[in-house]
Amino acid sequence: MSIPKKTEGLIGSVLLVLIFSTVVCGCIANDEVNNNPETRTITDMADRTIEIPVNPKNVLCPSPPSMVLVYMIAPDRLGAWNSPPGNMGDIQYIPEKYRNLPVAGGWMGTQSGNYETFISLNPDLILDGYNSQEDFKSLINERQNKFGTIPVVGMADDFDASAYDIPISFVGYVLGEEKKAEELNTFYHRIYDRVCAGVKNIPDDKRVTVYYAESSSGLSTDPVGSRHSQLIDICGGINVAQFPAKPGTGLSEVSIEQVITWAPEIIITVDKGFYNSVYENPLWKEIPAVKNNRVYLTPKTAFNWFDRPPGINRILGIAWCAKIMYPDEFSDVDLYALAKEFHRDYFHYELTDTELDEILKK
Repeated sequence: MSIPKKTEGLIGSVLLVLIFSTVVCGCIANDEVNNNPETRTITDMADRTIEIPVNPKNVLCPSPPSMVLVYMIAPDRLGAWNSPPGNMGDIQYIPEKYRNLPVAGGWMGTQSGNYETFISLNPDLILDGYNSQEDFKSLINERQNKFGTIPVVGMADDFDASAYDIPISFVGYVLGEEKKAEELNTFYHRIYDRVCAGVKNIPDDKRVTVYYAESSSGLSTDPVGSRHSQLIDICGGINVAQFPAKPGTGLSEVSIEQVITWAPEIIITVDKGFYNSVYENPLWKEIPAVKNNRVYLTPKTAFNWFDRPPGINRILGIAWCAKIMYPDEFSDVDLYALAKEFHRDYFHYELTDTELDEILKK
């Protein structure tokens, strides 16, 4: 089954609805012929027919983006973290009741998961996201063989911030959390559609150039077209790194001479050490973003708003990224209100104004 890579406006939204409806209708049809009241038969997004529990209570995810999505929609069903809570964000923004979940690891970039660890946690199902791997069906069938009778559900690309509708709706369906998934999709489109509409108002010659600085040196990056830097593209920025994306975990190395030549107007970084040192570093002082105080540290609460993981945790980051690039065009976007709503409803944490002031450095 083919999943679209980009959606644009109404046409893209209609296509997504049609594609997802096909999957769901197939699942419902299969439900009708399943005589076991405790299970149902669905077609997953790798086009596999599998039987899953009607009410899965212990769900494990081999990759961070799918794990984050389960946490957002149904945190009490998440059976384990991929890595200790706080590694992808700040543990203080994760409610205590979820901090002590076990750590299962997973298949993340070059890291290889451990099947025995997953099996020992007695999951009701494995929700396995994927990112356009050519032979994903074979891979997930191999994992199914290793996991034995534990159902492995293949999920569509949950990295693509322009098409989050599909994984959100599908996971809501699998978990029996359709209402929560619908609410999250509504929130997503409030931000995504507003940003896409605003970007259309910005002439090409007014678009800002952006460098994504990763690592403590700031000399690792992800170029245009990478899933890790995608929010720059969505929000109308011009990623100065114009070369083929590195597969896997990304992080292409560049030189300071390249960055100086690129002369970005904005620098976005996920590294606090780099952010705290860049204004005092003589190597960076002549770069326009540094000279004009337009270096931005990405907000990080339960999870980073911009990247790593490049999952549905980035919905709020779309609004943040748009506002730092084009503050006038998006002056009506109330990031404080959006952040409070998002954290309350999907990160399960009540943000205070003081915390928001610190997070957004206002």
